[in-house]
Amino acid sequence: MKRNILIVAAAATFLLPSLALASDNVGGCGWGSKLFDGQKGVPPQVLAATTNGSSGNQTFGISSGTSGCTQNGVVNSEWKTAAFIDANMNRLALDMSRGQGESLNSLGSLIGVSPADQVAFNSTLQSNFTQVFSSSTTSSTDVAAGLKNVLAADEQLAKYSANV
Repeated sequence: MKRNILIVAAAATFLLPSLALASDNVGGCGWGSKLFDGQKGVPPQVLAATTNGSSGNQTFGISSGTSGCTQNGVVNSEWKTAAFIDANMNRLALDMSRGQGESLNSLGSLIGVSPADQVAFNSTLQSNFTQVFSSSTTSSTDVAAGLKNVLAADEQLAKYSANV
């Protein structure tokens, strides 16, 4: 029994940091992301993250600019935006279609839209509503991707697309 607890503790010591290093749910950069590139599902993600974390190659890749890693990367917390969109899909769709509303303002605030750009943000999303909410069965992931694309295509708002 003590041996099993020790094995679980040792596995957690190696696995949890490696999972924390995973970027975009798929190992980010490093050997793991190269080995499991293009594969979907939990097993390839866990294996990519474990490969990167347990061997330290992702840290080395970031430090040296190798293994598909860059040294000028920005740490983003995309999960907050995804969670917000997921929890507020209906209200966000309504506000976006009207070009105003609390959920639209909150989304803007969450991704760092300055008060000076909020009106442009609201009107741009209203006029591109069908690119963000392409159907009645659009997922929160699709909404985030559409939002990112619409913002990236707008000269004034492109700087916010990286925050989605």
